[in-house]
Amino acid sequence: MQSTNVRVAVSTHQELKRLAAELGATVGDTVAIAVRCLRQDRMGADLRADLSEAETTWLDADLG
Repeated sequence: MQSTNVRVAVSTHQELKRLAAELGATVGDTVAIAVRCLRQDRMGADLRADLSEAETTWLDADLG
């Protein structure tokens, strides 16, 4: 796996190390888990949002 460096505050790195230890994972794996959770959380927020007028019109269209 290729990797790169990401600059974070010292306190953030300490929190990542603590979470990684709790999970029994590496810091890199913990970051990957956090990114996936954030992506899923944003997707959930998008799905909970009210439909636009165009979306409602499309869903209510007569297909017959």
